[in-house]
Amino acid sequence: MNGKRSYDQQLRLIGQSLEARRINIFELKAHGDRYVVRGDPEKGPSLKARLRDWTERIRGQALGSSMSYALADFEPLDRQARLRRRKPNRLPDFYSLSNTLRTVGSYLDRKGAELLEIHKRPLSLTILYQNQDGHPDMEERTIASFYNLFIDLYGKRGRKN
Repeated sequence: MNGKRSYDQQLRLIGQSLEARRINIFELKAHGDRYVVRGDPEKGPSLKARLRDWTERIRGQALGSSMSYALADFEPLDRQARLRRRKPNRLPDFYSLSNTLRTVGSYLDRKGAELLEIHKRPLSLTILYQNQDGHPDMEERTIASFYNLFIDLYGKRGRKN
């Protein structure tokens, strides 16, 4: 990744990391070139999911602890994500956390805003950012309200390939 901040890519990679940990409801705070995320994994109804949670606690991987992502973390995360990608030409699932965060990142990039915080809930999110004039701004939005932007972005990516 180049030195220019690209929220769409950074937030997509954070979303993929959170998906792998089964974290869907969280609080993300930007601190300079670092992001700190606090959230709890979803409780799986299956015995297998409960067993996995139990073994993670035994190994010392505390559930609900904060995770930190620095700019240096994004390159290896991006390489891993590229290896996992299948069917690159199909329409991705908008409601996956990584695509939702990618779309929100693109929204911030288009506004020229500086991200301060994101609070993600099951159907909505709150975005706190600093606008181009340096003033703080807050938006409470449903996830579905970003769908048209997602379709627009996907169309542009499709034309690039």
